[in-house]
Amino acid sequence: MNPAPFRALARVVPAAALLLVMTACTDDSPPSAAASSSEPASPQASTAPAATTPTGRTTAMNIRLTLDGHRIAATLNDSPTARDFAAQLPLTLSLSDLNQAEKVADLPGKLSTSGAPEGADPGVGDLAYYAPWNQLATYYRDAPYATGLVILGHMADGGAEQLATADEITIEAAP
Repeated sequence: MNPAPFRALARVVPAAALLLVMTACTDDSPPSAAASSSEPASPQASTAPAATTPTGRTTAMNIRLTLDGHRIAATLNDSPTARDFAAQLPLTLSLSDLNQAEKVADLPGKLSTSGAPEGADPGVGDLAYYAPWNQLATYYRDAPYATGLVILGHMADGGAEQLATADEITIEAAP
């Protein structure tokens, strides 16, 4: 009997077991169907536990945007950057159009980018922080990946259409 295959197996089995244990202990599983369902955002804050986003992160807070007199519900994620942004609320900011895809506004203070990814690929309705220029970026059209962009949250359906023509935005915690 040749012991070489048994020695190789003795080396592989512990490594495979360790890999299995480490994989089972991570939280990289896809979100459940309930977490990824898209329900309309409520304009009022809820006393229920925070909602779960498709990425599995909980939302930190519900906010309200006012664009040309129209109130739009939105949510902020639970990132350090979004928490810093929430601490600056309420804000009323003048908006400038950029690339016919987004409206930007200067923020009164810098936000933390601790733990933030290097950049992001924003979508329609996203609220983001553009760290290099210390600006709030709000998207009414898709835009390409940008280094230094940190997604803060998302507007409810209909917000992007209002944003496209707005010159001013008021952001406050939802009542």
